[in-house]
Amino acid sequence: MKKVYGNAAEALDGLLFDGMFIAAGGFGLCGIPELLLQAIKEAGTKDLTFASNNAGVDDFGIGILLQTRQVKKMISSYVGENAEFMRQYLSGELELEFNPQGTLAERMRAGGAGIPGFYTKTGVGTVIAEGKEHKDFDGETYILEKGIFADLAIVKAWKADDTGNLIFRKTARNFNVPAATCGKICVAEVEEIVPRGSLDPDCIHLPGIYVHRIIQGAHEKRIEQRTTRKREEA
Repeated sequence: MKKVYGNAAEALDGLLFDGMFIAAGGFGLCGIPELLLQAIKEAGTKDLTFASNNAGVDDFGIGILLQTRQVKKMISSYVGENAEFMRQYLSGELELEFNPQGTLAERMRAGGAGIPGFYTKTGVGTVIAEGKEHKDFDGETYILEKGIFADLAIVKAWKADDTGNLIFRKTARNFNVPAATCGKICVAEVEEIVPRGSLDPDCIHLPGIYVHRIIQGAHEKRIEQRTTRKREEA
C-alpha cells in the first residue's frame, strides 16, 4: 500500500467533500498540520466541522479557513488568540461546541478505540452538562460524552517511515495521537521520512496501522506568543 505522497494536495486528493468532519492535531500553533490546512483552503472545501483543541490564530492554522468561511462548526476547548473566531461566534456565523480539554482528548481517544461513549465527572453542574445523560456511580454523578468519529484526521509529526510509523517531537505530541486514531482516514505531514527499520520501535508514538497517507514538507513553525526578558548586566 502506497502511503507516501508528493505534497499535501496529492495526499488529500479524493478525500475532501463539503460538510465533512475533520479531527486536527496540534495545540496553539505547536504541532499543527499547517500544510494540510493550507491545501484544504486551496481546495475550497466548505461547511466543515473541526474537532481541534483550538483554531490557531487569525492568519495561521485553522484560522485561515475561518477567514475564507470554510468552517461551519468548531469542537474546541480553547478559543483565545483568534479575533475572527470570536467575531464569527458572537455574530452567530460559527457554531461552537465547547469541551473541557481532557474531555476532548478522551473523546478522540475513545473514537479511535471504537468506544461510542464514556462517563466523566468533568462538567457536571455546568453548561457543559446541559442536554447530556446523567448517571450516578457509587453516589457520584457523571455525564455521558460521545466518542469522536471523524471522516478525516490530519496531524503533524517529526519523523515517519514509509509504513506510517510516527514520532512526534516533545510538546507537538499533544492532540496529534488521539486525533490521528479517530479518523476513518489519517493523513500525516512530517518533517522527515526515514528508511524503514531505522526508527526505534520503543520510540514510536503512533503505529503505522493508523496512518494512511504521508507527506514530507518544510514547516514555518510559528511561535504563538514570544516572551523574552532583558539580558542581565554582568
